[in-house]
Amino acid sequence: MTDDREANRFSARAARYARVGTNVGGVAARIAGARFLGLGLDRGKNAAALGAALGGLKGPIMKVAQLLATIPEAIPPEYTIELAKLQSEAPPMGWAFVKRRMVAELGADWQKKFSAFEHHSAAAASLGQVHKARALDGSELACKLQYPDMQSAVEADLSQLQMLFALYRRLEPAIDPSEIGREISDRIREELDYEREAKHAALYRNMLSDTDSIRVPGVWLDLSTKRLLTLDWLEGQRLLTHKDASLAIRNRLATAMFTAWWFPFSRFGVIHGDPHLGNYTVFEQDGEPRGINLLDYGCIRIFPPAFVGGVVDLYRGLERGDDALIVHAYETWGFKKLSRDLIDVLNIWARFIYGPLLDDRVRSIADGVKPAEYGRREAFRVHQALKEKGPVTVPREFVFMDRAAIGLGGVFLHLKAELNFFRLFNEAIEDFSIAKVAARQQAALAQAGLARD
Repeated sequence: MTDDREANRFSARAARYARVGTNVGGVAARIAGARFLGLGLDRGKNAAALGAALGGLKGPIMKVAQLLATIPEAIPPEYTIELAKLQSEAPPMGWAFVKRRMVAELGADWQKKFSAFEHHSAAAASLGQVHKARALDGSELACKLQYPDMQSAVEADLSQLQMLFALYRRLEPAIDPSEIGREISDRIREELDYEREAKHAALYRNMLSDTDSIRVPGVWLDLSTKRLLTLDWLEGQRLLTHKDASLAIRNRLATAMFTAWWFPFSRFGVIHGDPHLGNYTVFEQDGEPRGINLLDYGCIRIFPPAFVGGVVDLYRGLERGDDALIVHAYETWGFKKLSRDLIDVLNIWARFIYGPLLDDRVRSIADGVKPAEYGRREAFRVHQALKEKGPVTVPREFVFMDRAAIGLGGVFLHLKAELNFFRLFNEAIEDFSIAKVAARQQAALAQAGLARD
């Protein structure tokens, strides 16, 4: 019963184009003008101006900016610092607005389908907000309701993403970000489809069904639509509540995070591409933290099994010093025109990401590094080297893999975890084969009602 007029209203999109285009375009014009006149460019100043321009906007453009800030190779470091400061501050819909939206999704008698529905949102984000509710049988529910006109807003904002990347190409021609832009656009559009997200949740519930340390909510399909997603309410505390807990507890939670990410990827070719701290909470059992709740399934990436094979091949190549296998892995991922110099540059990043996984000892993920700085120094080194050896086009499937790895490392740093990452990773890829990943993936996607892209 969703109002189809909401899908792509020209007036809403045109107004969004105007607001976003003016803000972003103003910064681009100043930079272009400085170059035309032969003036020096202050990247820090221009980055601050872009952050200020985007900070005055709400909705999808904020999510795009935050995504860019967490992909190390996407934008220069000065811009990363400014965009990382942006927080999704979309004001929640008031009760009158919520009621109208719920009528559009579940019909005029929607309130009769719940025994309780809280008027104030429990959480608000860039694309929608969550309300706590209770089913007729007494079950606690989390109802995620999408803001109105989001499709129009997303399309308007994504068109401006190309302007941001054009700006980047002027500043830093070492990396061609075109595939990064396409990947971000596809994932943002998917996040608008709550029916797809419901299938993602069902997929994770299946993949992690035998893992006691990770809880995945069940989906209430009769109370869900394309723009309303109703899941089990999972009670828990914020992950950072436990950052000063005993090392045993912190390691337990970090191990659960490692499993939640690497197990679905190594066995099924699926990753959770948004390792934001707000997407996890900690559940207790017998009065003690036991594991994590996975709360959000909008940004899920399903990979061809051969891509997973490339990840394992690169690991084995670095482990054995096998250059041929390393090159094969990069080619599997889609990197092209690989010279010896370019391979050496890519290996800077690979050795950083794989370093803890190659080190058979108990250790932190990175000694003496702050969570917000994880990966930035190495990304800077790669950028500097690519100025001389590049340019390189980053394959689109690499984008969220990279982002999730950095986000996961940040979580381990927040928790100050000390683990044997080598053993955890080798357990994840034990008895690995592309054929087995393909078979498991096909069965799991079919059960969840999904098809691989």
